[in-house]
Amino acid sequence: MEYDVVIVGGGPSGLSAAIRLKQLAEQHGRELSVCLLEKGSEIGAHILSGAVLEPTALNELIPDWKDKGAPLNTPAGEDRFLHLTETEATRLPTPPQMNNHGNYIISLGNFCRWLGEQAEALGVEIYPGFAAAEVLYHEDGSVKGVATGDMGVGRDGEPTDAYQPGMELWAKQTIFAEGCRGSLTKTLFERFDLRAECDVQTYGIGIKELWEVKPEHHQPGSITHTTGWPMDSKTYGGSFLYHLENNQVVVGFVIGLDYENPHLSPYDEFQRFKTHPAIRKVFEGGRRISYGARALSEGGIQSLPKLTFPGGALVGDTAGFLNVPKIKGTHTAMKSGMLAAESIFAALGEDAPVREISSYTTAFRHSWLFDELWRVRNIRPSFHWGFWPALVYSAIDTYVFKGNAPWTLHHKRADHECLKPAADMPKIQYPKPDGVLTFDKLSSVFISNTNHSEDQPIHLRLKNPNTPIQVNLAQYDAPEQRYCPAGVYEIVREGDTAPRLQINAQNCVHCKTCDIKDPTQNITWSTPEGGGGPNYPNM
Repeated sequence: MEYDVVIVGGGPSGLSAAIRLKQLAEQHGRELSVCLLEKGSEIGAHILSGAVLEPTALNELIPDWKDKGAPLNTPAGEDRFLHLTETEATRLPTPPQMNNHGNYIISLGNFCRWLGEQAEALGVEIYPGFAAAEVLYHEDGSVKGVATGDMGVGRDGEPTDAYQPGMELWAKQTIFAEGCRGSLTKTLFERFDLRAECDVQTYGIGIKELWEVKPEHHQPGSITHTTGWPMDSKTYGGSFLYHLENNQVVVGFVIGLDYENPHLSPYDEFQRFKTHPAIRKVFEGGRRISYGARALSEGGIQSLPKLTFPGGALVGDTAGFLNVPKIKGTHTAMKSGMLAAESIFAALGEDAPVREISSYTTAFRHSWLFDELWRVRNIRPSFHWGFWPALVYSAIDTYVFKGNAPWTLHHKRADHECLKPAADMPKIQYPKPDGVLTFDKLSSVFISNTNHSEDQPIHLRLKNPNTPIQVNLAQYDAPEQRYCPAGVYEIVREGDTAPRLQINAQNCVHCKTCDIKDPTQNITWSTPEGGGGPNYPNM
């Protein structure tokens, strides 16, 4: 199937690019065919974020969004920023980047479903349940499009009775909007050396639950962020509590994946966080509704790769447009998609369309998006010094230099290089879950509605099957057991036999943490059958 533009990924950046392309075609009276592929079972099925939406990009993309029923139902109210010790909570001044006046607490999944409706109304062809599994190339090396994965392939790699071959989608330009650590984007980084002139990317893992709480504990619009406990001062991390409508509260925890202690479990740190006296009272008598986890790109502007290559472009979190101090990436992702769409549309209208849309990079550098990311570029890397030095430096950078310090701090080590040997680090004893406020991983995966066809090749591939035991277990006490928030990786010991790694791929919530944090980079996350993975209803 041939299109003018193919978009891989139905998140805010991909959908915004699709909408902008069709808007421009309509304004200029041109025909433009746009196709969007989404590996989730529906638009929004794999979308996970806090989320507080800054409507800057939305106002530009769809100015009459209120009239069109955008699901922005809860205006942001009071901001609270707390520093926690094990038993106390101290309120700190809210950093200016975290001021949420004029923003909205939303379900990003529902927002993307609405964006999908707007895109389809403009004529975008959206195909959920189809995972782009391979990048296609022209003979000259430029991107030709993508191929979707075959369906109905058995665990042995052979076709079953349900076999359906994948389809090739060719395009004049292909936009990759896969989100953090996109599997196809990884191959593009290598083929076109897109990371040659930027810092290494650094990541975080965000873990989130949606709760229905008692009415007396609900404050619509209330926003709370915390730092400190249960993290130590060397580990980057913090929490969020956002009060939606209908007595719903989202609670989550983000931990930088540059942490050092292999005994640390981000999932269990999150569960422990909920037991803090200032936090647990919100959930007493409440009911947990949903659970999910997703990695996020935290490197900032100095970790942005080259955004274009012959035949395509990168947008959203697959490139890394998150504003970390704001803890917001939706408006930045949307703007990047819009900028790419505008540049591509202009190029396709030329008599001799160019293969590489370098004007997208130029447009980015002249946009408010560049200015916003530039001003906060030094905040996240300052936390490599530890919490308190970073807090002091961030205040100076924000209030004295106003984001225009005459230097740029850098990220120098990849996250997988940061783990220290298990024998050199303190063990962490996590309390057993009580099944009321705190829960185990498997019960959490259950309410994420995660499902994969069990008779398919395992999508979590080991480059060397011996490495998990000979290196990861021996040196780091098998950290994949702990950094995975879904119980996918399990060290099995049976009688006198040697330990072995068991991969429970059907549990995978597609967070990509294993692909990022594995100390030997032995695990490769590849795309499973389309439609598999979590099905987040309201996340």
